[in-house]
This record gives sequence, C-alpha cells and structure tokens, in this order.
Amino acid sequence: MAGFFFVNKPFYREWVSKDMDPYAIIDESGFPIVRIRFTGYKSTDQNFQAYLDQTKACYRFNKPLAIIFDASNAGVPALSHQKIQATWLKENKSLMEDYCAGTAYIIPNVAIRAVLKVIFSLQKQPVPYQIFAGEQEAEAWVKSLGLNY
Repeated sequence: MAGFFFVNKPFYREWVSKDMDPYAIIDESGFPIVRIRFTGYKSTDQNFQAYLDQTKACYRFNKPLAIIFDASNAGVPALSHQKIQATWLKENKSLMEDYCAGTAYIIPNVAIRAVLKVIFSLQKQPVPYQIFAGEQEAEAWVKSLGLNY
C-alpha cells in the first residue's frame, strides 16, 4: 500500500503512515489471543480500512484464536464505518466461524456499547462474545474458551 510501511515483530503488527493516525493497533504476541486496541483517533476511510485489513490478517494462520477488542479509548466511528464493519462481519462470517472461538469486548463507555449494538443490529456477531468493563474479566473469559496455549 502506498504511503505505508509494515512493522513486523514476532506476532505483532502495526501499520504506520506519516499521513494517517491508526484507528486500532493489533497485537498478536500472545497468539492465539489477539488484542485489538482502539486508539481514540477519529475513524477515516483510510485508517478504518487498514483496521479491517489488519483484523482479517489475524486469520492467516488458519488456526483457532480469540480476540480481545479493547475499546477503552475508542471514539465513536462514523455511521458509514459502522455499516462497513457490519458488512465485514457478513463477508467474513465463515472465516470467523471456522477459526474464532470468541471475542471479548472491553467497553467501559456506554456510547461505544451502543455503537456495538448498532453494528450487531445490522449484522449479527457470528461467534460467541461477551462485553466487559475491564481487561481482567475479558482475559479470563477468553482463556475459558479452551484454546491451546
């Protein structure tokens, strides 16, 4: 992708661009648990698409995984991006059903919880999920899914 370079550390990726603040940072260092942390930067067409591309890339190993989405610092994405997220869920439903044991959402903010409900009203979440106020509870739930570590 023009304007981007890829930082590749063991199981850790981050898209970096001089022209773009990242919408989310993805950390695969604890695979099969993947952590996606929303940065708080405003969603743009460019950084939101990068987030979706990075999220899909987590499935490249074709191995079971679980994802912890940390929305503690998330801003409200544009409605158009919420619709794109719902479409992404629909398009990647089989991939998620095949490899994702579950997703934990850390969402202490009521407004962001409402955004998740909007997305799921457009497209149902295809795998088990739970919403938590803090990281410890989210991590405990993900570990209870029985993935091999």
